Amino acid sequence: MDYNKKALEMHKKFKGKIEIKSKVPLNNRDDLSVAYTPGVAEPCREIAKDKEKVYDYTIKGNCVAVISDGSAVLGLGNIGPEAGLPVMEGKAVLFKEFAGIDAFPICLDVHKPEEIIRVVKAIAPVFGGINLEDIKAPECFEVESGLQDLGIPVMHDDQHGTAIVVLAALTNALKVAKLQKDKVNIVVNGAGAAGIAITRLLLSYGFRNITLVDSKGAVHKKRKDLDGEKLKVAQLTNLNCVDGSLEVALKGADVFIGVSKSGLLKKEMIKKMNSKPIIFAMANPIPEIMPDEARAAGAFIVATGRSDFPNQINNVLAFPGVFRGALNVRATKITEKMKIGAAEALMSLVEKPSEENILPKALDKSVVPAVASAVQKAWLSGK
Repeated sequence: MDYNKKALEMHKKFKGKIEIKSKVPLNNRDDLSVAYTPGVAEPCREIAKDKEKVYDYTIKGNCVAVISDGSAVLGLGNIGPEAGLPVMEGKAVLFKEFAGIDAFPICLDVHKPEEIIRVVKAIAPVFGGINLEDIKAPECFEVESGLQDLGIPVMHDDQHGTAIVVLAALTNALKVAKLQKDKVNIVVNGAGAAGIAITRLLLSYGFRNITLVDSKGAVHKKRKDLDGEKLKVAQLTNLNCVDGSLEVALKGADVFIGVSKSGLLKKEMIKKMNSKPIIFAMANPIPEIMPDEARAAGAFIVATGRSDFPNQINNVLAFPGVFRGALNVRATKITEKMKIGAAEALMSLVEKPSEENILPKALDKSVVPAVASAVQKAWLSGK
């Protein structure tokens, strides 16, 4: 099937993927008087006396804003807020379909961190959570950090949703390969939002030997061109200060995690990795290497971000359940403990991992309840 052609046809036919529907009837004057004037004034008075009652009388408690500035959309780059809107609509569909959460796509035509922070804070009273999406690095780090005082959960999904699913997938892949997390050598290609978040969560979970690679080569603490988040993560990774290209970094590696660009991983590079190489090629829509090529080069387990190949590593396994759980317990933040809880829930849903089955399927109805429950428990146990 030509998914690109089908996608254009569907989006044009329906003029997007979402709509707003009323929960209440408007069949007569009484209905109108209760839903609007004069009746609507009474919940307004109650909320004015106690702002917490906004959760009782409005959509806030089950409503998430999906916010982007269009500066890092999929693997397409900085294509702008209008071009990013189909993705934000898609996220809203997934929130509703999988977790029963009402989500609104909001694409901002502002790009400086302080501007994005100001706008999000201004609209936050409507929402119970904020899902940041497709905001480029390093701005995304400042934006997310600057919104942690809102009193509602704020998560940059490109960072943490990706990291949660990668942690689950890698842990199960290691079970199949019979490798230990503190012994494997991991190369993360792409030192942007996702790459840095993946690295941090893996370190938090007990992985030790990680080398991050950016467009200039292996990241290490002796490089003079690093600043911000890259400089921070360089203090914790590539402790031997391996220097050079992706090809150099992959010699003797066990795991490749790609959150970069299509075509960057070559067969020859895989052949220089250790036996049973694990390849997570997650660039979207076209991975760093296609699965058949990776297997031909000797890859033991291959995963991508796509729905049309086995082992789909995609944020849809994480963010609906994470926000469902956070909203259920009125969490004010998404903590490290909640992220790890979500990853462990995903791991446990695959009873017998295999080379082509390291994660539950995206359409598996058990995923959101399991992740939400783990997130709730993590939040409540941490209070």
